Amino acid sequence: MGCEGREHRLYGPGIAYTYRMLTIVMGVTGVGKTTVGTLLADKTGWPLYDADDYHSAANVEKMRAGIPLTDEDRWPWLDRLNALLRAADARGESAILACSALKQRYRDRLEQGLRGVRWIYLKGDMQLIRSRLEQRRGHYMNPGLLQSQFDALEPPLGALIIDVNDEPATLAQRVLLALGI
Repeated sequence: MGCEGREHRLYGPGIAYTYRMLTIVMGVTGVGKTTVGTLLADKTGWPLYDADDYHSAANVEKMRAGIPLTDEDRWPWLDRLNALLRAADARGESAILACSALKQRYRDRLEQGLRGVRWIYLKGDMQLIRSRLEQRRGHYMNPGLLQSQFDALEPPLGALIIDVNDEPATLAQRVLLALGI
């Protein structure tokens, strides 16, 4: 099996076909979504969309101040992310989205109008993630919001679950193997 450019190619006895893959790497803040997503994008050549880059200025300021977002804050953001995935899908391209997607209704909103989205749930315990957040610099997310993220988290059904107690490169390799890439 191999991957070339924007499409995923499968090879086997008598087969050679391509398809697109939309992959969402999800989990609480500080779990490594962007880091693992970047490694996946480097290996596959697929574009990575970091959901943090699509928040409104008002949402960023709320999070910086340690104020959890409401569903009303999130809906336009989730719709922007869904539009990115739908555009990639319409072009027949594969893509990776790094997004918290903590609740099922958020995941449903992200998947609206799409089929076959692959979910990668990066899972870690509060102590490990808190230690990572304490070392992180230059990010607007207030570490004080970590508890609210764990409180809001609804573990996804049918997702590939990756425990984050390892190096990011190892995690990315596990994802690639599980996806057959």
